[in-house]
Amino acid sequence: MGQVSEIKIDPKTVLAGNPRKMLIDGEWVDALSGETFDTINPANGEVLATLPKGGKADVDRAVAAARRAFEGDWSRLTPFDRQGLLIKLGDLIERHFDEIAMTDTLDMGGPISRTLLGRRRAVGLCRYYAGMATSVHGASYANSAPGNPLSYSVKEPVGVVGAINPWNGPFGLSLWKITPALAAGCTIVLKPAEQAPLSPLVLGKLCMEAGIPPGVVNIVTGFGDAGAAIAEHPGIDKVAFTGSTEVGQSIIRASAGNTKRVSMELGGKSPNIVFADANLAKAIPAAAMAVFMNSGQICSAGTRLFIEHSIYDEVIDGIAAFTRTLKLGDPTDPATDLGPLVTREQYEKVAGYIESGLAQGAQMKTDPDWRPGGDMARGNYIAPTLFSEVQDDMKICREEIFGPVISAIRFSSIDEAIRRANDTPYGLGSGVWTRDINKANKVAAGLQAGSVWVNCYQQLDPAVPFGGYKMSGFGRESGPEHIEEFLNTKAIWVMPDEVA
Repeated sequence: MGQVSEIKIDPKTVLAGNPRKMLIDGEWVDALSGETFDTINPANGEVLATLPKGGKADVDRAVAAARRAFEGDWSRLTPFDRQGLLIKLGDLIERHFDEIAMTDTLDMGGPISRTLLGRRRAVGLCRYYAGMATSVHGASYANSAPGNPLSYSVKEPVGVVGAINPWNGPFGLSLWKITPALAAGCTIVLKPAEQAPLSPLVLGKLCMEAGIPPGVVNIVTGFGDAGAAIAEHPGIDKVAFTGSTEVGQSIIRASAGNTKRVSMELGGKSPNIVFADANLAKAIPAAAMAVFMNSGQICSAGTRLFIEHSIYDEVIDGIAAFTRTLKLGDPTDPATDLGPLVTREQYEKVAGYIESGLAQGAQMKTDPDWRPGGDMARGNYIAPTLFSEVQDDMKICREEIFGPVISAIRFSSIDEAIRRANDTPYGLGSGVWTRDINKANKVAAGLQAGSVWVNCYQQLDPAVPFGGYKMSGFGRESGPEHIEEFLNTKAIWVMPDEVA
């Protein structure tokens, strides 16, 4: 499966050139407390780097820097100027993407064969939002007020944005927060996940190289207390969060202090529905990789695999056979398809779900030795796992696992598939596999999810909105709706003077 035949990137050289401090007001700084923490290579348990453990005091100075920048020179830049900076940032990312990809591979375990594939998306995000920077506009309104006043609206940046990200896509998710904020004219304080903070700091370095002024982009490394300080900070006007539903709920509660705006991209337990008339040669490997990609550490992974009864055994056997072709191992090896989970804590969590599936009667159809031995025992490796005969009330079917575990479920009719697919508190992604366009449209209309992929899965593009229903969050990322998350609408009324 690996699509990269040769790697010319030296991991040691990459790490040596990466920033090891926080970025605040254009300066690389330590935490005011002097505290530090280590980021760990999930493939072997070795320390990659030691970074500042930022806290509330560091968030305070980052917010102050962002406020000064927002009210200072940054506010006087034209949309054309912001567009030029984002284009330059995209060019720098394209030039340095090999090193960025290797950083993510080392820090969170994504195979280099996959992280390198993020180049087009990363550059595309910069260029898309560069275009959006010059596309912000208000509107004029016909009103019926006495005196025939003119009424129109203008769009203004919301102000200082606090962004909090998870660890499963360190660089891409950081870029997904920073670029629309900059396009809208906001400034930002980013708190990356402590499990994988290295590539967001590289992004900060590239922002400075692109000429983005000091204080516009600030990055505070640290733990949950730093994220909590952002969520409740009175100097932050909006929080953009990606992560678990539980943490998202705590951020919503903390945001009430100054009723700051909030957008949430949260967890999922996405259904992927395969009908008997589907092209199984495409559906089987795609259904497997809808979960096994990034070792299952994707919020919209199609972990509940609904298979029509008449083809159930055929699809199960096909996925099991496909799984045997995947290589689990060193993520820096271009032949590797699945790397380790990000931390030992995540490893133990996923292992617990696998054991619960076995205990509740699900049948494992892949290698029963799902805990690899040998050299891989030092890392956080779990082999891709397929369960059949899964029932809707099983823990592995109800809860987000965030690991390489498929729960395969039988169904017999379209209405049954829609009803059971929607029987979840989540509503992020979903998939439909069929050659019947009428069936596809009916199921797509019936699914309660922010994205429905028909005869494909996990397709993303900067121009297409992405987000959740129900407890998978609110707000949209990508597409024209995304930049609206960072803008206020101001109505202006102009009453004409009386003419003598």
